[in-house]
Amino acid sequence: MALSKNKTAMHQDCNNCDSRADSVFCKLCHNDIEVFNHTKSCNTYKKGQLIFNEGNNPYGLFCINNGKVKVYRTGQDGKDQIVRMAKGGDVIGYRALLNAEAYNASAMALEDCEICFIPRDAFFQVLKDNAGLSLELIRLLAEDLKKAEQTITDLAQKPVRERMAEALLFLKQTYGLEADGQTISVVLSREEMANLVGTATETAIRLLSEFKHDGIVAFAGKKIQILNNEKLIRTANIDN
Repeated sequence: MALSKNKTAMHQDCNNCDSRADSVFCKLCHNDIEVFNHTKSCNTYKKGQLIFNEGNNPYGLFCINNGKVKVYRTGQDGKDQIVRMAKGGDVIGYRALLNAEAYNASAMALEDCEICFIPRDAFFQVLKDNAGLSLELIRLLAEDLKKAEQTITDLAQKPVRERMAEALLFLKQTYGLEADGQTISVVLSREEMANLVGTATETAIRLLSEFKHDGIVAFAGKKIQILNNEKLIRTANIDN
């Protein structure tokens, strides 16, 4: 569970949750939803606050109501590697829960978030009798495996410049753009960008500066604006 006390948020009724349509719980029946409604707790997490920590045991499932979260692992050298970016509607911490093992990664709020916590017993009560939810979780695990395999391949074969471009496209796809149609709707530090790409912070700073010089991106404070999406796709060396 969370490592520090959080302000309890207003209880979010799952039936009226704006993020439910995008979650694995989208097809649950009314009775199953009510199991969650009566057992879950809803909490707010401030930017930079840990949601769960690598090595701790899971006691339930975290469902993001709104906000953005990074999931990361810390190497022996103390350097973090971001392994997942999550948003409203996503569930986190489910693999450790399903496998009855300690978390193999940590999760931290990238901005102020509202997150619901579903206790283990309630989650398994619904899962046991709901084939639809089981199928959704299988699909989610398969998608996670696909992404992990792609990341391993990219780290082994792709130049870091291509990985940086691909990371920017990934952030755009995950979080979308702001009203100007250019600014990626998430704020990451340059160190976090490096942790996402799998490189040194100095390299990430240099590559972003090169992208700016090439007219691919611009900066508005810590926010990154995509000026030339087609050129970014070519730089990433991926199919459109």
